[in-house]
Amino acid sequence: MKPKHLKNCVAVLGIVAVSYSSYAQQAPKKFIDPANMDLNVKPGDDFYEYASGTWIKNNPVPAKETRWGSFNELRDFNINAVKSIVEDAAADQSAPAGSVKKRVGDFYAAAMDSVTIEKLGYTPIKADLARITKIKDLQGILNEALLMRTSGIASPMFSFGVAQDRKNVTKYVVSLGQGGTTLPDRDYYLKDDARSVKIREAYTTYMTTLFTLTGSSATEAARKAATVLAIEKQLAEAQMPRVEMRDPYKTYNKFTVAAFSATTPALKWNAILPKLQVPGQDTVLVAQPKFFVALDGMLTSVPVADWKTYLEWSVLKGAAGNLSSPFVKASFAFNQAQTGQKVETPRWQRMSSLTDGAIGELLGQLYVAKYFKPEAKARMTELINNLRAAFEIRIKGLDWMSDATKEKALAKLHAFVPKIGYPDKWKNYEGLTIARNTYFQNLRNTGVWGYKEMVSQLGKPVDRKRFGMTPPTVNAYYSATMNEIVFPAGILQFPFFAPDADDAVNYGGIGAVIGHEMSHGFDDSGSQYDKDGNLRNWWTAEDRTKFEAKTKALGEQFNAYTVLDTVHVIGKLTMGENIGDLGGLNVAYTAFKLTKQGQSNEKIDGFTPDQRFFLSWAQVWRGNILPESAAQLIKTDPHSPGPFRTIGAPVNMDAWYKAFDVQPGDKLYKKPEDRIRMW
Repeated sequence: MKPKHLKNCVAVLGIVAVSYSSYAQQAPKKFIDPANMDLNVKPGDDFYEYASGTWIKNNPVPAKETRWGSFNELRDFNINAVKSIVEDAAADQSAPAGSVKKRVGDFYAAAMDSVTIEKLGYTPIKADLARITKIKDLQGILNEALLMRTSGIASPMFSFGVAQDRKNVTKYVVSLGQGGTTLPDRDYYLKDDARSVKIREAYTTYMTTLFTLTGSSATEAARKAATVLAIEKQLAEAQMPRVEMRDPYKTYNKFTVAAFSATTPALKWNAILPKLQVPGQDTVLVAQPKFFVALDGMLTSVPVADWKTYLEWSVLKGAAGNLSSPFVKASFAFNQAQTGQKVETPRWQRMSSLTDGAIGELLGQLYVAKYFKPEAKARMTELINNLRAAFEIRIKGLDWMSDATKEKALAKLHAFVPKIGYPDKWKNYEGLTIARNTYFQNLRNTGVWGYKEMVSQLGKPVDRKRFGMTPPTVNAYYSATMNEIVFPAGILQFPFFAPDADDAVNYGGIGAVIGHEMSHGFDDSGSQYDKDGNLRNWWTAEDRTKFEAKTKALGEQFNAYTVLDTVHVIGKLTMGENIGDLGGLNVAYTAFKLTKQGQSNEKIDGFTPDQRFFLSWAQVWRGNILPESAAQLIKTDPHSPGPFRTIGAPVNMDAWYKAFDVQPGDKLYKKPEDRIRMW
């Protein structure tokens, strides 16, 4: 549930959200607990171990997880909170027909009806597979691919959506982009290192298993798997690398429909767009034009029989996790090869998350009624105002930026729109049919409903009230085109936020998150959008050059961090998030120093206010991760691993050195002139 052009605060961030009345039973006795630390380590040598070493040793990754951190613990509580809501809804026989509770309960009850799901086997997709066998020609391939997309079945070949025009954000426009592959990154198709080869082999096994389960002989299944892999490898070769996609100008290519069609003779967009339910369009935005030229060539060079196999696979992979247990087990085995996860996630947990993903603003209404209190929103509003004031102080004090650019930066800062908790107006999912005994059809129905809702935006005013995440989501984001910072209800809990914690803890936690999202408006990508959200330069050339020198230095800092053996953090891929952390923690610290505690030296549990601020930041990022998952995320995740998020910003802040008496000779020490000062 991550809309286009959004930046996330953290990857797979799991922060529990509980009601304040129950908080006392859930919270640790000490917000900064020395028992979790390794006080034998010098903070200037390894701040991550110093802050969290004992906790890390005592908290290995559970078998059903791929990583485990302080926020994962709370995420575990949060998913149980969701479970209590959906189970209560499913059990309530008195809920009126059509009510929020009835619809949530029916969706979850159908999802948990494993007896019916087992009996059905792969019956829910037999009609789709049969339809594909009847295709005779290339036009039939294209028609089926388009039908699959609009019917909630799959999204083969390329990506399609409706989004704001990034150079005219008051308008929605059809957006096209690369796609069509299954593995997490193009490198897994193109590189022959041991890990990439292993994952390709696991992928081939997965495909062969699913083809066999749906009636293919072993020989035929192996042939089909090889066919799909060959097609996806060609698509991967045509895709733009992730780092390159960080440049918003490279992915902004506006065409008239006629001009774009001229580059893709086999893809006649004036005929395709009406079949995608977006008739009457004269222009399209294309993120990666070269990809479509390559795809167009493949449509004529790859035999129709092979494309039929590819479409068959698109159906299978999209449905496998929602069919009977042999399909689910095959899906898990493939996931296990990629992530190292030891045992399957329990069904109730998967289905609770699925309910949130499918009908999140129905579930969200029940969630906020029970777990989100008005005082949380009031406190967050206060914190956001304080952080905005601190950011203004910092922008005005920048020694590397001219007054002309500062004026534009301040205008953008003042235009930030904060959203807290949940939307003012809920989606009611009008027209969506949910039945208690048709799990798979419920999924298809939500897919169709979501697609229709998306394309219905064309021609309408941009909806600035919309939330890009559901209320139970434990995350936050900044949208460049909306120029908004958004904090769903799920994130407003310890270790980020606690109503009875001291300011050091809250500013080092949620304050840094607020600052992080604000800083995304000024990172290497977000800084290219103006105060209205349009992709438009507002910098002087000299200031931009100075800023880019700072980003280069930050990239080099993170490139030096080793994750596994010879695997390093990719500084350019993680640049936006690293700037978010550096800017966010600095802004949060400035705001903290405006508070009464921030101006005092009174110790709590043996730590000064400044120490507690930085330790609060550090405990958010403590955790363990399986090596397989770490290797995958380093290629695909724009966030740096937790240990390096812990230290990446503080080592550039004079206040951290003073707080922990970090001296020359300490392993993390950077000379004052080498510390990166950005926002």
